[in-house]
Amino acid sequence: SREGNHPDDYSRLTYKKLLEEVCRCANVLKSKGVQKGDRVAVYMPMILEAVITLLACTRIGAIHSLVFAGFSADNFAERIMDCGARVLVTSDGAWRGEKLLQLKVICDQAMAKCAQKGHNIETCIVVAHLGRVMSPTGTPYNVNKTPMQEGRDIYWHEIIPEASSSCYPEWMEAEDPMFMLYTSGSTGKPKGVVHTTGGYLIYAATTFKYVFDYKPNDVYWCTADIGWITGHTYVVYGPLANAATSVVYEGTPFYPDNDRFWEVVDKYKVSQFYTAPTAIRALMKFGDDLVTRHDLSTLRVLGSVGEPINPEAWMWYYRLVGHEKCSIVDTFWQTETGGHVLTPLPGATPMKPGAASFPFFGVQPVLLDEAGKEIKGEGEGYLVFPRPWPSLMRTLYNDHDRYETTYFTKFPGYYCTGDGAKRDADGYLWVTGRVDDMLNVSGHLMSTAEVESVLTEHPSISEAAVVAKPHPVKGECLYCFVTTNEHGEFDEKLQKELRQLVRERIAPFAMPDVIHNAPGLPKTR
Repeated sequence: SREGNHPDDYSRLTYKKLLEEVCRCANVLKSKGVQKGDRVAVYMPMILEAVITLLACTRIGAIHSLVFAGFSADNFAERIMDCGARVLVTSDGAWRGEKLLQLKVICDQAMAKCAQKGHNIETCIVVAHLGRVMSPTGTPYNVNKTPMQEGRDIYWHEIIPEASSSCYPEWMEAEDPMFMLYTSGSTGKPKGVVHTTGGYLIYAATTFKYVFDYKPNDVYWCTADIGWITGHTYVVYGPLANAATSVVYEGTPFYPDNDRFWEVVDKYKVSQFYTAPTAIRALMKFGDDLVTRHDLSTLRVLGSVGEPINPEAWMWYYRLVGHEKCSIVDTFWQTETGGHVLTPLPGATPMKPGAASFPFFGVQPVLLDEAGKEIKGEGEGYLVFPRPWPSLMRTLYNDHDRYETTYFTKFPGYYCTGDGAKRDADGYLWVTGRVDDMLNVSGHLMSTAEVESVLTEHPSISEAAVVAKPHPVKGECLYCFVTTNEHGEFDEKLQKELRQLVRERIAPFAMPDVIHNAPGLPKTR
């Protein structure tokens, strides 16, 4: 089921219809010259065409590279050029709450930036989404406002429905790349994480089945955006590989009211619900009656993903949303791991609020100290893995050296997560957070270096240092120290310009909460 941004906007798609649409889209991609191994860039809201596009790529052996539709044109252009995509699939725009996102305009800016650097997108397929949904104001969107470049841009509805609904799948080796997804790197340049066809799919399917205890006739809903690994594994591939019935939601938790999540759970009789601690903490502020006024009795398993969940939020989730009868699965994993690596299993693992608990089948976690010595029993250290599992990333796109350096050189013989963890007396694992130059804002991972380099682009700034500051809702937020040069005046105007710069260059979620004037920054020799 698809639940739109507006409560009156919803639709359903059967597996048979999905297959037909995927084949049509696959045939169109092939007609545009897309072949096995080619990359296809995707910049989409949470609409069914996004799922169809990903599956169409996979069906013909093309490698989809989907970028979260909250990223800036600069970021998107960098990712398009890095993977060398010639075809782009997007939509004219989308509503998020009461906010209009002009996605095609951002894509146009990104394509122009690519062209300046000598990389041309040959085909841009555009879903005309805005004209078919309810706008928050009630006035229909003027579809003619969308800029379309003749010869390059084509509307989805003008080509996809005419294509054949049968498309023979491309046979793939288990180790052939299936898709790539960019994640923030500590040196600032994003990393194109590559997942493979056999290993990724088997692990996505297996973790989905056991971690959510999915049974026939259940209704599953993961609130994650398709732009993140959670959306790839637990909105698209995991549920579909298990023939699950699931909800795909386009809006926010706060529109039209702060009880939208609970309204949707009630509307579709959801049995498994998977969301992020940052959403839970935000919803806790609004009073219990927003939850209790809805019938949530169908819920059986509640999931948490994106960052460690604080015990207070866990208890609220358990008591109020789960009526003290749901299992809570606090799942630890990464873009790089492809699926859950540490998680409780519902009904099988006695729960401890805030603990990622135990490894999934076949996964071996180890804690190491700074010197690389294993910490046995109780203790805290670097979370690493001495053996792979099927969905561990195989490489970074076009940069295998960086893959080895980033993940395998700190502790030779181990995959290093970049996270710290502690083991308690009962053997439970608790993830404590990042131990490298990365921070986690509302479940979005980003690097301090990435933000620092954007801040120093400003003509008034000579140096910048970015650190994480605890935040009651986001978990962490950005605290930025900046040093101005002789022309720079540290005032409200400069702070506003710096926030806007980060917003434009990276994304709105990366905007600093605090910008601190530091006339001199300490250095190490």
